[in-house]
Amino acid sequence: MKTLYILILSVFVTIVGQAQVDRTVMPKPGPAPEINLEEPQSFSLSNGLKVMVVENHKLPRVSIQLTIDNPPILEGDKAGVSSLTATLLGKGSKNISKDEFNEEIDFLGARMNFGSQSAFASSLSKYFPRMLELMSDAAINPNFTQEEFDKEKEKWITSLKSEEKDVAAIADRVQRALAYGKDHPFGEIMSVETVNNITLKDVEGFYRDYFVPANAYLVVLGDVHFDKVKALVEEYFISWTKATPPTFTYTKPKDVYNTQINFVDMPNAVQSEIAVQNIVSLKMKDDDYLPALIANQILGGGGEGRLFLNLREDKGYTYDTYSYIGNDKYESSRFFATTSVRNTVTDSTVVEMLKEIDKMISQPVTAEELKNTKANYAGRFVMALEKPQTIANYALNIEKEGLPKDFYKTYLERLDKITIEDVQNAAQKYISSSNARVVVVGKGSDVLENLEKVNFQGKQLPVLFYSKMAEKTEKPIANTKIPVGSSGNINN
Repeated sequence: MKTLYILILSVFVTIVGQAQVDRTVMPKPGPAPEINLEEPQSFSLSNGLKVMVVENHKLPRVSIQLTIDNPPILEGDKAGVSSLTATLLGKGSKNISKDEFNEEIDFLGARMNFGSQSAFASSLSKYFPRMLELMSDAAINPNFTQEEFDKEKEKWITSLKSEEKDVAAIADRVQRALAYGKDHPFGEIMSVETVNNITLKDVEGFYRDYFVPANAYLVVLGDVHFDKVKALVEEYFISWTKATPPTFTYTKPKDVYNTQINFVDMPNAVQSEIAVQNIVSLKMKDDDYLPALIANQILGGGGEGRLFLNLREDKGYTYDTYSYIGNDKYESSRFFATTSVRNTVTDSTVVEMLKEIDKMISQPVTAEELKNTKANYAGRFVMALEKPQTIANYALNIEKEGLPKDFYKTYLERLDKITIEDVQNAAQKYISSSNARVVVVGKGSDVLENLEKVNFQGKQLPVLFYSKMAEKTEKPIANTKIPVGSSGNINN
């Protein structure tokens, strides 16, 4: 009887407890969890090389990442020297021929590649000592030969010539050149002419000036032990000559005074390449870095972005459209929204893109948009933590970008605190509809007549004309007859 009484009482308490819970109301979220990230072990060599080691013994593999974090480099009338340097590095060394070098890497079942200021290798952990030795030898003692230089130079020239009718490639280089200026590292144009100016001595000089350990980071990740890595790095990299890269100044990029269309005529274009862009000064360590990313994500960061929903889902103008906001600790970067559309809707697309950008600035985002975007970022962050490479990347970012040591440990907490007002403030600070440069690369005879009538916010947008090399030019003379079916939606 006593047992039955206890059972009845228990059921009653449970029912009463359930009755007190209003299941029509979503439970309030709890506090953001604290992220516990394992910090890599680190040390530095006397020549300036900083080394980070992340031990992970789950799989018998190891990766080696060398990053040289120099400020942007202006190459001037020899634009392309860094690209040539990248293709010549990693082709053996003064101590081992190119063929022997490649054959040994293949034999080890490994992978190795070089950039103009970077290198990467991966292999089974039992081959780590030899892979580190090969990487250091190729990095410190490159065998730049005239024969290899001539081959690679010819490849680049052939590639550049083939790009002259590639509308997307022309659009990309003109967008950057107009945003930053051709006398800026991010805006200069590599051409057949500038590559022809480059000699083997120029490559050797670039390597000597910029492939130096002053701003270099070596990250070793995988089935290794710190003490062994330290001993091997000291053995193989201590001979890397200590040096500081040269510095120089260049013109700081600025936005245009008023929103305008910059048009490049490509008679062979079957689509128009469109970009709406402005200059931003955003760094990872800025307090509004995350709100700026959230603002961009809501505008055009993916398939749920406003641009995508408007231009693809609603209007059917394009297959896809996205926006991007850059950050750089050394220099200004860009915000840009971009898409490719059929010729007949070029003008309407420009207007719709400007509308969405202006709405992002002038009107607060919705609570639903903010909630979903936060969840998206939080999910990606948590998923990334499952990869050992994430720990290495985060540690490298903290060092390179001058971030607080707890930058990633408090990531979810800071993300959770972002408000609608924070997002709008970031959008107003970093995104512009009043000083935007709209770059359109397309077929003038199909699109210009309507493009020159585009109105936004009650004003007709001026159209300026540029060549494929981003030089000011005259309006192209062509048949401006608009095909049947052209869009007439040109007013805001």
